[in-house]
Amino acid sequence: MNVRLALVQQHSGPSVRENIERGAAAFVRAARKGAKLVAFAELAFSPFHPQRPARKDPSSKAEPVPGPTTDLFRRLAAEHGVVAVLNLFERRGGRTYDSSPVIDADGRLLGVTRMMHIMESPGFYERGYYHPGRPGKFVYRTAVGKVGVAICYDRHFPEYMRGLALLGAEIVIIPQAGAAGEWTEGIFEAEVRVAAFQNGYFAALVNRVGRESVLRFAGGSFVSDPDGGVIARAPEGRDALLLADCDTARIDRSAARRHFLADRRPAAYAPFNLVRGK
Repeated sequence: MNVRLALVQQHSGPSVRENIERGAAAFVRAARKGAKLVAFAELAFSPFHPQRPARKDPSSKAEPVPGPTTDLFRRLAAEHGVVAVLNLFERRGGRTYDSSPVIDADGRLLGVTRMMHIMESPGFYERGYYHPGRPGKFVYRTAVGKVGVAICYDRHFPEYMRGLALLGAEIVIIPQAGAAGEWTEGIFEAEVRVAAFQNGYFAALVNRVGRESVLRFAGGSFVSDPDGGVIARAPEGRDALLLADCDTARIDRSAARRHFLADRRPAAYAPFNLVRGK
């Protein structure tokens, strides 16, 4: 199956309403260009709150799921027959999360993936905003195949990225808030390409872009194929709608699916204490 992905790389201003309207317009534009899966960057519809430490309870800035944002994109998904992967600041049961609702092409909310690993660093004061997601749903059976989600910091953990493959992911969406100059040049891209190669799936990283109160987000969203090659790349420093055609037949022909996953020896890894996380 050929799946056309669209990654919405957009800036986020102080007006959540305007950000959502811009995102909805991009969704419709992507659908008209033939996209069957549209994905957004981390906290795509709000300022990136964790760039400053939380001074008080941040839950007033968060929203429920289901809620107005997911309701809007459920309608759009159903109208255009397109799968949507969002990311927003979620409020649920007295806690707040960095969350990616996944909506199928018929408008059904399939579930919510919440970021598992929480960063704490200058410009990324996330522990004041997010609770760690609990083990739950990470891969979704959608109209375009099995879609996995790895939210920003989660992508740095090889166990997580391998786990998505073991759950059958064919396309992995990575909503990110990556700042310009944040890390050694090229290393963030390299780790996503290696994850795609080692696990045999398409990996699509969709990044924020634009200057905000503290950070300047880089853009440069891209899609890697199951052989680790980049098949589409957005420019740095400006809004863009990145389209990529993914031939999922390539997954079964990848080295990971022919060799790496089949040749694993989980019992032999016990001395490393990987299962216990030590």
